[in-house]
Amino acid sequence: MANSNNEDKSFREKYLNKKVILIALGIIIILGAIAVTVLLKVSQNPSFCSTCHIIKPYYESWNESSLLANKHAQENIKCLDCHHKTIPQKAMEGLNYVTGNYKLPLEAPPGDRAFCLSCHKEGGQGESWDEIVAATNFEDSNPHDSHNGEQDCNLCHQMHGKSKPMCVECHIWKWYDDLDEGWSTDFEEKV
Repeated sequence: MANSNNEDKSFREKYLNKKVILIALGIIIILGAIAVTVLLKVSQNPSFCSTCHIIKPYYESWNESSLLANKHAQENIKCLDCHHKTIPQKAMEGLNYVTGNYKLPLEAPPGDRAFCLSCHKEGGQGESWDEIVAATNFEDSNPHDSHNGEQDCNLCHQMHGKSKPMCVECHIWKWYDDLDEGWSTDFEEKV
């Protein structure tokens, strides 16, 4: 008689009681949390960024080049140190990549003076603005003490492309010859 009673029960009644459903949901939530945690940890590694074909050139400029990005890499500065993203922003970037909803070149971090000085500042990893000005006081000019007033760093300094001194728009200075290969030397002669 016990068998006939069990046979009369529906699939839900036989196998999907509340306890089983709660256990299954708990396992799914735990596995999901583990997957998200692992993905967030892995995404902190710059080589993870290069798995997207649109990011690969940026990663290569960081990993091995004469560009400013590589100079930051040599100081153990990783992608996410400058490219601050929240978890929802990272998720949206992944979705945009998969759906092709992005524009090239990708949007860069601010690159304004305050952004750069958040690391390059007195008491931090670098110098204060006054120390930067003093360190670049060349014989014939000082690119960091511009007669144009305060300028954002990214007007001259490019992370993933060749940098180019803004001064070259009007001036030819001797120190241009001393710039390393991370700088554009394609300057037109000024008359």
